[in-house]
Amino acid sequence: MRWLRSQSANGLLTGAYATLAGMALHAGPGRTQQWCVAGLVAVALLAWAAALRRARAIADIATSRIGSAAQGYVELQGRATVTQLITSPLTNTPCIWYRYRIYARDNDEKEWREVESGTSDATFDITDSTGQCTVDPDHAEVMGAEVTTRVRNDHKHVEELLHAGRTLYVLGEFRTEGGVNSALSLRDDVGALLNTWKKDPAALHRRFDLNHDGEIDLKEWELARRLATRMVEQEHRAIRQQPGVHVLRAPQDGRLFLLSPLSPQSLRRRYLLWSALHLSAALVVLVLWIRHLR
Repeated sequence: MRWLRSQSANGLLTGAYATLAGMALHAGPGRTQQWCVAGLVAVALLAWAAALRRARAIADIATSRIGSAAQGYVELQGRATVTQLITSPLTNTPCIWYRYRIYARDNDEKEWREVESGTSDATFDITDSTGQCTVDPDHAEVMGAEVTTRVRNDHKHVEELLHAGRTLYVLGEFRTEGGVNSALSLRDDVGALLNTWKKDPAALHRRFDLNHDGEIDLKEWELARRLATRMVEQEHRAIRQQPGVHVLRAPQDGRLFLLSPLSPQSLRRRYLLWSALHLSAALVVLVLWIRHLR
């Protein structure tokens, strides 16, 4: 499901519509054609519901500031930045994200057939006036990217790009790693420190063999454990005082993970338009099929 969401929705739906319509026309009257028509209606209704659900998700979540965003599912907007730009494979364009597809023309059926595709997975940052967040684009649904199409002889190259310096809208799972959210275990770290001390028996006896009898008794070992606990607590306080790193990635529960250079208002209008078109397609197919039966 994550892979499907990360693909071009328009391309997938166009392929599904074309395949089912072609099968219906090729099959002619009969049960196979009925199943194809039913499939067309089902695909259209599913696409309508999916587009409507995306429009509602964008409308229902308010935009958060990076510095004060709550942990969990959030909507952010910020300027896209990156330490080192990546290069798109087809046009060698510096960018922060790309997706490409290469098609070859089928000489027999004169149709385009996909022969190669790829999507970048390099992280990038978005910043606003309150902070910075690292975005992991893996499995993201990207809407509104810059699209370049080139046809040369029997090959077609399609490339989608997101550029640095633009304001990006992101909707996904927000987590702050490190700092006050560091996952630290006092018990485990104290045990690890004591084990480290045990590896150097001579130093251990110099520090904790208070009666110089050549043995570390229970009282002396308890003193060592208390010292290790204080040292680890001090180290944990220092770690938690460090600023955390904000990361936004695909939600684990399968909710929408969206990246776009468009504003949330534009995105919502676009998804509402697509939902209306898919619903209209379902109704048109049903009406035509009913007339055909008559």
